[in-house]
Amino acid sequence: MNPDIKSDISEMSVTDRCCKGTTGCEWDGTLRRVRPEPIFVQKVYDAVLVNLQALRTVTNQAFTPSIGHNARIVKILDIRCRKFFNPKDALDPKNLVVEPETVLSGGDFVEDGKGTPITVVGPDGMQTEKIIFANTTDCDESGKGTPIFGTQTVKISGNVVVEIDALVQDSRCRKSRVTLTSTVPIAPASNPIVMTNFFELCIPSVFNSAFFPRFAEFCNINCETRLATNSITRDISIDPTTGAVRINLIIAVCISCEKKVIVPVQLCVLSTGFPVLSPEVSPICTTFPTLFPKQIDESSNNPSPCPRPHSLDEDEGTISQEVYSDTYEDLEEQ
Repeated sequence: MNPDIKSDISEMSVTDRCCKGTTGCEWDGTLRRVRPEPIFVQKVYDAVLVNLQALRTVTNQAFTPSIGHNARIVKILDIRCRKFFNPKDALDPKNLVVEPETVLSGGDFVEDGKGTPITVVGPDGMQTEKIIFANTTDCDESGKGTPIFGTQTVKISGNVVVEIDALVQDSRCRKSRVTLTSTVPIAPASNPIVMTNFFELCIPSVFNSAFFPRFAEFCNINCETRLATNSITRDISIDPTTGAVRINLIIAVCISCEKKVIVPVQLCVLSTGFPVLSPEVSPICTTFPTLFPKQIDESSNNPSPCPRPHSLDEDEGTISQEVYSDTYEDLEEQ
């Protein structure tokens, strides 16, 4: 075989690897369908966003697979980094996690008498929000919020997954594209990376409400990486016999943390009805139970500011009250 012959780099393209979600919400654009609906939600009273970053230098990190006898890397096509997570063990110490810890000044987290802060259900469905108490009397008289100050300590531990697309030339001078992969430790759980920052938040009155304000904090983390000196010859070493690859890297860990003061509120929102999904057809069952109860209250028979919403397939003649009588066509005529 002629050693000068070089095979083209194969590009694998897989279609339909991604998907789109179905919400079940449909609207035909007619304003006659819009109705007010009361909902009980959490309102953000104040919020602050903090961005942090940490650097990790990695030397002689082993990558797989080996590229073969007397092979060499002639070009780096792409370098990717993502956080490691084991879905079979959420407590795996290799999972890349960020753990924020916050101490307040000018306010306190409400405790249960045993030194444990009382937590309530947050937007993630878990008890992650803490209840705040502070003396807001002075600012209440001025009709303003009361500032509180916080010190946040962020601890980072776990691993990241680094993938490198490389153009490899074998001993016969044939080139091919190879993806090298390695799980790189950032910091052990026993000795995490620690960063500290400070913030200020505003809380509403704790006396003029049925609820104390709540404190919510959540963080997300990702990573970026590159060759330590951006040089293939200096940063990549290859065993000529086995083809094992070792690489020097610089990994940047990027963190975004947001702190929020949350207060429960009730809102009247404009709605076009409850979502109705199209179920899969079953060859046996002819009827199926409903998943959500029907809205039956005084507004079902008597007009009120928040009447019962109707789904799109209901007869329009049964609507007891119309908030908007104009359609898009009516508005255009005006």
